[in-house]
Amino acid sequence: MPSETAGHIVRSYDEDLKRLRELISRMGGLAEKQVADAVEALVERDTELAAEVVQRDLQLDAMEREVELFCVRLLALRQPMASDLRLIVTAMRIASDLERIGDYARNGAKRAMVIAQQPVLGSLNGFERMAELVQENLKDAIDALVEQDAAKAHDVWEKDEPIDGIYNGIFRELLTFMMEDPRNITVATHLLFIAKNLERIGDHATNIAERVHFAVLGEPLTEERPKADSSAFAVVRPPGA
Repeated sequence: MPSETAGHIVRSYDEDLKRLRELISRMGGLAEKQVADAVEALVERDTELAAEVVQRDLQLDAMEREVELFCVRLLALRQPMASDLRLIVTAMRIASDLERIGDYARNGAKRAMVIAQQPVLGSLNGFERMAELVQENLKDAIDALVEQDAAKAHDVWEKDEPIDGIYNGIFRELLTFMMEDPRNITVATHLLFIAKNLERIGDHATNIAERVHFAVLGEPLTEERPKADSSAFAVVRPPGA
């Protein structure tokens, strides 16, 4: 094969891999926006913004399909090996994570519409803080993929615990509200689901970080992931008990 032709093929392949990283980056940016807007809709009681989040979820679904088709084409035509193969397979899995994150944001937005019609219950500061941490982890995980930075991916993997801690606090507070007054049960239940959605989004961000670490180094993270979700073991006593 002439060197000029070989060089062209290599450049074309590199451009394909660059485009793949750009597709994931764009999808990650939309997922971040979905999370931010869903929580803003909740806090501001903005049903129009919530409806936009629900509608935009279709874009994430379409982007996941685009990534999958592009990856399949690369696998079929380029027959990648080693790190390139890991990158392509990882991109497909990350696209699936991002699609699930979009689903959680959509579900949160739907519940925000219901909550907006109900009386205000407590502070939503914890939800805002959770959303900030989740978005930061998600952004850093996607950046780690684009930059092929295993150290940054490992940092994200270690930062899920504070999100769990906030979730535990929200969980206990909302259970207390429900026990104090049964009229709080409807709103508190919707808020509990939203908090759990944010906690799960945090888990998907760390999943992405794990995948990036493997894609870059070819080595899985074998130690146990730091977690602090104790909601399954919570004991909430009635007021005055």
